[in-house]
Amino acid sequence: MNEQKKIRIKAPATVANLVCGFDILGLALNEPEDIMEVTLTDTPGIRIRHTDGYDLPVEPEKNVAGAALIAFLEEARQNIGFDVSITKCIKPGSGLGSSAASSAGAVVAANQLIGNHFSNEDLVRFAMNGEKLASGVKHADNIAPCIYGGITLIRSIFPLDIISLSGPPLFVTVVHPQIEVRTSDARQILRKEVQLKDAIKQWGNIAGLVTGFLKQDYSLIGRSLEDVIIEPVRSILIPGFAEVKSKSKEAGALGGGISGSGPSIFMLSKEQNVALSVERLMQDVYKKIGVDFKTYVTTINYEGVRRQTD
Repeated sequence: MNEQKKIRIKAPATVANLVCGFDILGLALNEPEDIMEVTLTDTPGIRIRHTDGYDLPVEPEKNVAGAALIAFLEEARQNIGFDVSITKCIKPGSGLGSSAASSAGAVVAANQLIGNHFSNEDLVRFAMNGEKLASGVKHADNIAPCIYGGITLIRSIFPLDIISLSGPPLFVTVVHPQIEVRTSDARQILRKEVQLKDAIKQWGNIAGLVTGFLKQDYSLIGRSLEDVIIEPVRSILIPGFAEVKSKSKEAGALGGGISGSGPSIFMLSKEQNVALSVERLMQDVYKKIGVDFKTYVTTINYEGVRRQTD
């Protein structure tokens, strides 16, 4: 038995897709974060409890953290088990990677408890089982930045190929309208085929956005934050979306769009004062239309899942 039998970690929220990079781009946020405590035991199996009010299932095969740990234990091939306590601060169905935080946090903590036997790539592979349980599809655009930190590009799922991207300092403003958009539902409304001219435009934007991050070119980042395939379909599920986006850009934001499958909306800004102005206008939009909301002004989390030290 490892001497370090218990660990507390923070698992960050994430913004997936980054407008044009559906299922291939994502970044981690410094807030909100889930808090998890994982205990290594000699009793085989997985036992889960939630200390939040979201009434999520605790049976391992029905819980995203449990699904990720089941895959972890299958390859660990050790006669061990885990007790998992989860305090969710990332609301399920928010579009901020709630299921990814639980899945990634569980396997990162478990890995540290057994002496870091697995690589980060292995951990992404295990955690994607939680995403499959939540959405019906294995995708890594929330999982990868949650584990690696920062901005990540998922070049391929099978085989898994994850590239960490550098980027300039950025402020991220998020508004989470208090409605739920299920990832599985948001996927079902997408078109199965796209026109070649739209695909070409999207490829140009993805390449431009990645280049903008690497060259720390704020103008190029802003020009590339355009989605001609997913956003036109999904945005109809989010009240106030068009007004938030247009007013944010008028206020000086580089750009932004739907966070994951929504309903959260994110905007990137070069300066903090612009990010705070964007937050105020987001609040004004949702007050006006009478939808409850929560907002965050934060920055990119370059650590990913980490031990809680405070």
